[in-house]
Amino acid sequence: MAFEFKDSNYQEIIAEGKPVVVDFWAPWCGPCKVVGGFISELAEEYEGKVLIGKCDIDENGDMAAEYGIRNIPTVLFFKDGNLVDKQVGSAAKSVFEEKVKKLL
Repeated sequence: MAFEFKDSNYQEIIAEGKPVVVDFWAPWCGPCKVVGGFISELAEEYEGKVLIGKCDIDENGDMAAEYGIRNIPTVLFFKDGNLVDKQVGSAAKSVFEEKVKKLL
């Protein structure tokens, strides 16, 4: 199951330096539902290796604002506490999986 990032927990989690993937989404966003399915699958497949989760921008505006999220879905990829890649908009699962593999 994908982790739930919130304004109250994201800074310390990313600062830990482990590989992290954050899917910024909203319940009213159609393409977010497709990407969200891929993110959930990848969270299960890479459990214990990469922390993969979601951030509802309607409920967590601080995190979205800090990373300049203006379009959704947007998926950010962190390594060693640093933003190293991002994917804006929908894409095939294989695109997200390749980006996850680069974090390992």
